[in-house]
Amino acid sequence: MSLDPKEPPRHLGGELVIPVMAVIFTLYYFTTIWNSPWTAQVSAFAIGGILLFVCALFFIKMVGYLQRGEGRLTFGNLFSYEDIRSGRIGLLITTVGFCVLIGDLGFTLTTFLFLWLSMAILGKFKRLGLITLTATLMSLGGWAVFIWAFETRFPRGWFENTMRMVLSNG
Repeated sequence: MSLDPKEPPRHLGGELVIPVMAVIFTLYYFTTIWNSPWTAQVSAFAIGGILLFVCALFFIKMVGYLQRGEGRLTFGNLFSYEDIRSGRIGLLITTVGFCVLIGDLGFTLTTFLFLWLSMAILGKFKRLGLITLTATLMSLGGWAVFIWAFETRFPRGWFENTMRMVLSNG
């Protein structure tokens, strides 16, 4: 941070969005593991505790900026033209789309679409053949490990149901 008196105060509100959401999610997650085995509880509390500690350090740093007058609780930097140009908004929409569609399309197909779109956005829609191959291999790998081998309760869709019929009648 520059101490130049001409430099405007930093917009801290936008920087606090993710840490605040992380704290809320972590506290919610803690409430969901009470009935889990103690080993899962220990792991969850260890990882969650580290996340809460790091967020606390970040909040302390932000309070320092406020006290020194180097920052304000404004959201001027939350969205900018750079977000559109860099693909951040596209990645946000892709992530929300994944969450909305996974129940209907199933784990494998939704994962493929999410990976393909994310990599295409980040790669400026170049090398689409490599992106398609990578997304296909990763989503099929996820299906093979999580649904076929470990039989997790991930959402099943057309692909999972088709593969179950093919493998059981095969």
